[in-house]
Amino acid sequence: MPPDPLALLRSRSYLALLVLAAIIGVPVSAVAYFFLALVSKMQGWIFTDLPKGLGFQGEPLWWPILPLLLAGVLVALTIRYLPGKGGHSPADGFKTGEGPASPIELPGILLAALATLCLGVVLGPEAPLIAIGGGLGVIAVRLVKRDAPPRTSTVVAAAGSFAAISTLFGSPLLGAFLLMEASGLSGAMLELVLVPGLLAAGVGSLIFIGLDAWTGLGTFSLAIPGLPHVGSPTGAEFGWALAIGVMAVPLGSGIRWLGLFLRPYVERRLLLATPVVGLAVAGLAIAFAAGTGKGSSEVLFSGQSELPSFLSHSASYTVAALLLLIACKGLAYGLSLSSFRGGPTFPAMFLGAVGGVALSHLPGLPLVYGVAMGIGAMTVVMLRLPLTSVLLAAVLLSSDGVEVTPVVIVAVVVAYVLSARLAPTPASAQGTPSASEDATAPAAAQSG
Repeated sequence: MPPDPLALLRSRSYLALLVLAAIIGVPVSAVAYFFLALVSKMQGWIFTDLPKGLGFQGEPLWWPILPLLLAGVLVALTIRYLPGKGGHSPADGFKTGEGPASPIELPGILLAALATLCLGVVLGPEAPLIAIGGGLGVIAVRLVKRDAPPRTSTVVAAAGSFAAISTLFGSPLLGAFLLMEASGLSGAMLELVLVPGLLAAGVGSLIFIGLDAWTGLGTFSLAIPGLPHVGSPTGAEFGWALAIGVMAVPLGSGIRWLGLFLRPYVERRLLLATPVVGLAVAGLAIAFAAGTGKGSSEVLFSGQSELPSFLSHSASYTVAALLLLIACKGLAYGLSLSSFRGGPTFPAMFLGAVGGVALSHLPGLPLVYGVAMGIGAMTVVMLRLPLTSVLLAAVLLSSDGVEVTPVVIVAVVVAYVLSARLAPTPASAQGTPSASEDATAPAAAQSG
């Protein structure tokens, strides 16, 4: 932080920094756009087109074994041998305060993310996108001025992360909100980082919206269309908000505990254990498909793309199938946190939605309210970001966002306070450092 952040805000150098932020918003948003498009295409090819190309009528029941085993091998090799260890471990939650990725770390982060996301692991794309956007921002600064001060690289890297995550959410404001709350910045320093970030995200959003005419893929959006309209909340729904907030805590805390518990054991025998974890995730997907007749994709992947289809066809799921889905995807989520590289946000949202659908079979809880409160409560337990959790639920249910927001806030606050009280103290939480923390320790020692 400079001695006087406001002095920097009024300086000519800050205007030059804003110009650089606007310029990098274009390529960063384009990279993020095509990264997400590539992941979507590869998922469809690996799990739909390839089985049919090999002569099967559809995806065989055993099919997830092959891609999940390959994912384990590729991610383990990346973590072990490439700089940067593929990014930080998602078992630690949503993290933005470790500094931008260096250019030499970007290939490993990109490879680990593609192996994780394309091959069916239960993690999302937000963490790799933030790292890639920040790394590209660092490259841009070095190209313009190799001897730029560290704070310049930090601000431009943050702008790159803003642009990348905004591409995923389809909204510069939502992406900025997430990064601001996660980073914990405030006061004048928040203004220094926020303004270039918003500028990069805003210019970048124009670019990827304009790319639609060329790519035909359209923009990415979290809003779920076609949901039934709901009225104003009732007293019963406020009661359900308290209950859902309480119920989300043991589920989310158990998933996080599983990831943190297994991670030290995985890292001791990385090349063997990571493929084994991949096979376990595949086994859970196969068990769900065999037990319900539904597709394995309900358990695999982050749930980001599957959520609209799931809600549209939620009436076809029995309560037993929904509970089995929560169990299988929850276990697969915890296993994925322990070993792979990706973001923790979207699996939490999907699990919250499934739980809300299951509870909507009980009296006094309409489907949309159950989904909204479930998403908010599970997200805050996993991310510890209450404002972002409320906003994500409201954006997903955009047509009913105003009506559901009061009860979502209640569910989020209850879940946040309870999960914070049950969380281990910093002294008791200390344990074996992750592989990514091991990688940063020598660099921190040298810089010190």
